[in-house]
Amino acid sequence: MNPSKNKAALFFSFLKIGAFTFGGGYAMIALLRREFVEEKKWLSSEEFFDLVAVAESTPGPIAINAATYIGFRSCGLAGSLLATLGVCLPSFVIIYLISLFFDAFLSLKYVTYAFRGIQACVPYLILSAGIKMLKGLKKDVFSVTVFCLTLGCMLALSLFAVSFSSVFYILISGTLGLVFYGIGLLRKGSAEK
Repeated sequence: MNPSKNKAALFFSFLKIGAFTFGGGYAMIALLRREFVEEKKWLSSEEFFDLVAVAESTPGPIAINAATYIGFRSCGLAGSLLATLGVCLPSFVIIYLISLFFDAFLSLKYVTYAFRGIQACVPYLILSAGIKMLKGLKKDVFSVTVFCLTLGCMLALSLFAVSFSSVFYILISGTLGLVFYGIGLLRKGSAEK
C-alpha cells in the first residue's frame, strides 16, 4: 500500500473510531480489533494483545495509547501523530460544541434518552471485547492460571468491597510473566549443560 494512502486510511479509521465510540477506551477495544485485525489486517491477533497490554499499562488514556502505537507501527512517527489526532479530534469537537450549549443541551429530553441508550450499550461493547480477547488468548497452563487467579481476585475483592487498582493486577501479572520466563531460561540453561 502507498504510504500516503496508508496514512490517510489510518487517520480516517481513527477519526471514525473516535467519533462513534462511546464508553471510553475499553469500549473502543472491540472496534480497534475489528478495524485493524479483522478488516485491514494491519495487526495480527498476537500483536493486538500486545497493543492492549502496552496501552493499558502505560500512562494516559487507552484510546490515545492504542492510536499512538498502531500509528507508529503502521507509518512511523507521522502515523502516530495522525492516528492520535484522528482519535482525539471528534471528542474535542463534540465536547467543545456541547460546552457552548451545555445547559440547553442537557435539558433536551431526547438527549437524555439517547444517553440512556448509549449507557446500556457500553457494557456490551466492553464485554464483547473481553470475550474476543479471551477466545484469542493462548491456552497454555501459565496463561490460564494467571487469568483464573486474576478473575478470582477481582471477584473476591469486588464482593468484599475492597478497592484494588487494576494497575496492580497488571504489575503482578507482568512480574509473574517475567518470573515464569526466567525460570524457563534457567531450566533451558541447566538442560543444555
